[in-house]
Amino acid sequence: MVRAMSIWGKIGGAAAGLIAGGPFGAALGVLAGHFLVDRPASTPAGATDPGVAFTIAMIALGAKMAKADGVVTGDEEEAFRQYFRVPPSEEANVQRIFRLARQDTAGFETYARQIAGIYRGNPAVLEDILDGLFEIAKADGVLHPGELAFLERVAEIFGFAPNEFRRIRASHFPDKEDPYVILGVAHTATEDEIKRTYRLLVRENHPDSLMARGVPEEFVKLANDKLAAINGAYDRIVEERGLNGRR
Repeated sequence: MVRAMSIWGKIGGAAAGLIAGGPFGAALGVLAGHFLVDRPASTPAGATDPGVAFTIAMIALGAKMAKADGVVTGDEEEAFRQYFRVPPSEEANVQRIFRLARQDTAGFETYARQIAGIYRGNPAVLEDILDGLFEIAKADGVLHPGELAFLERVAEIFGFAPNEFRRIRASHFPDKEDPYVILGVAHTATEDEIKRTYRLLVRENHPDSLMARGVPEEFVKLANDKLAAINGAYDRIVEERGLNGRR
C-alpha cells in the first residue's frame, strides 16, 4: 500500500511554490482558495486539502509570534519543528515558509483576520490554531508577556470572548490553573452541568474530531495534550466534590 503524502510533503510542493511567488499575506489568500474549495467528484483525491491551509496558518502566525517580544530569534521556529515533528527532509521547506512570513511587512493582525475569514463559521478549527500557538509559545517553559498579549489579540480577532480565552489558556497550564477554568464552568455549576460540559469538550477535542475538521494527523498531539488536561481537571473536580466519577 502506498502511504499518503504527509502534510510536510504537500507544504514543500504547491504551498511553497505559491508563497514564493509574492508577499506571504497575499499568498495566504491564494492558498485558502486553492486548498479549501469543495472538490468536484471528477477531481483526483488529494487535489484539495484543508490540512495544508491549516498548516500554513499555523506557520504564519507562529512566525509572527516570534516577533511578539520584540526580539526575533529562532526559538519559535525550532519549537514548531520539534513539537510538530517536522521530518529532516522537510525542515528546509518549513523554515523557508516560516521566514517568509516573519519577514512580510504585513502585521500579525492582518494574518489573523485572513485566517478568521477562512474559517468563518468553524470556531473549533480556530481554537485548534490557538492551541498550537500556545504550545509553541510555552516550548521554552515560559509564556512571555508579549506572547500572551499576542495570543489575546489573535483570540479576540478570531471571535473568542475573554472567558473562552481563559479556558483555552488554562488547558495549556493544567498544573497551575483552576480545574473549573479549564472546563469553562462556574464553581457553582451543578454535577449535570459539569458532566455535560466535560463530555462536550472531550468530543470536540478527540483526535478523530480534529482530523474530521481538516487538522492534519501530524498535529494530533494537540488533541492528546488537551484531552489530558481536560480529563485531569474533571478528575480533580470529582475528587474535590466527592461526585460519582463516571464519565
